[in-house]
Amino acid sequence: MADPANIPPITVAAPRVVSGSLGVIAFRLSTAVPGIISAGIEKGELVVRTTRHRLLDLMTMLRDDPRYACQQVMDICGVDFPERAERFDVVYNLLSVTHNHRIRVIVTTDETSPVPSVHQLWPAATWWERECYDLFGVLFTDQPDLRRILTDYGFEGHPLRKDFPLTGYVELHYDEERRQVVYGPVDLVQDFRNFDFESPWEGILTLPGDEKAHADRQDMKRQG
Repeated sequence: MADPANIPPITVAAPRVVSGSLGVIAFRLSTAVPGIISAGIEKGELVVRTTRHRLLDLMTMLRDDPRYACQQVMDICGVDFPERAERFDVVYNLLSVTHNHRIRVIVTTDETSPVPSVHQLWPAATWWERECYDLFGVLFTDQPDLRRILTDYGFEGHPLRKDFPLTGYVELHYDEERRQVVYGPVDLVQDFRNFDFESPWEGILTLPGDEKAHADRQDMKRQG
């Protein structure tokens, strides 16, 4: 048995402060980086707001500076606030694989003021910028492939704007005689209804197509 006097004491290391924590990053960005409107923790996530004119400088720093190392842009999306002069938020969700943290960058714009494209920093951004243009009508400068990506050819309007009607402006169907898809004015076959969301199978003892099996069960009960 070992002599207790020769057993070295157990030492507990002091907790290490992670220099790259979101709170530290938020403080550094809000105090040391020009053009930042705000940077803080919102619902556990780091959210940075900046201007369109400072967007590329900020994004380049977030990608190339080893303290941030945001190698990937995971998504670029829009949010519509029609009551504002600059009605759109353009939201960039960045991911650092190195530090395992996420940074959300937000800029605002309107229907005519373009936002600088970040496709030269992250080539995948082209897909997200096309989607944001298609659904919200946000324009991006220096984007060489600003085409619609989700809606049909010749589609008019931007369907995720709050003032776009739920029914849309046109509907399409396949015409058997013409053997092609044709467009026409919206003609709803029924009015909008309020649904109670109750299961249609509640109280049904025999499912459609199961009538014979149900009859056989009834016969067995009578014979038993």
